[in-house]
Amino acid sequence: MRIASPIRQRRARIEIIPLIDVMFFLLASFMMVSLTMIRLQSMKMNLPTATKATGEKPDLINLNVDRNGDTLVDKQHLSRVELHTLLTNRFLMNSNVSVYITGNPEASHGTVIETLDAVRLAGISRVSFNISEPTATERR
Repeated sequence: MRIASPIRQRRARIEIIPLIDVMFFLLASFMMVSLTMIRLQSMKMNLPTATKATGEKPDLINLNVDRNGDTLVDKQHLSRVELHTLLTNRFLMNSNVSVYITGNPEASHGTVIETLDAVRLAGISRVSFNISEPTATERR
């Protein structure tokens, strides 16, 4: 026979939320402790000190192609033969010579490519182009 009790009986429950809180606390504690356990191992080095740059420029040839297709070096017009001779001589003196080609916005694409071909024919492989956005008057 079952006798009813005036106190209501509750069923047992397992609360998970406090367990999750404890686990997060332990995880954070272990992470902080592991970070302090890392030993920093380093090696002593002698780094180079800064020096003042010299005024010498690297061996660089500035080629300008004007609107007529003529090639200028130091503001002097050169024919294709003179240009080839100049480039070949400079390449023979220094095989690391660099060429910087600047084309006039009104120059045709073909004349700039002819100048590039002359540079490549001389054996020079270090070539850069000056590329700039045309101004408002040049866009028209």
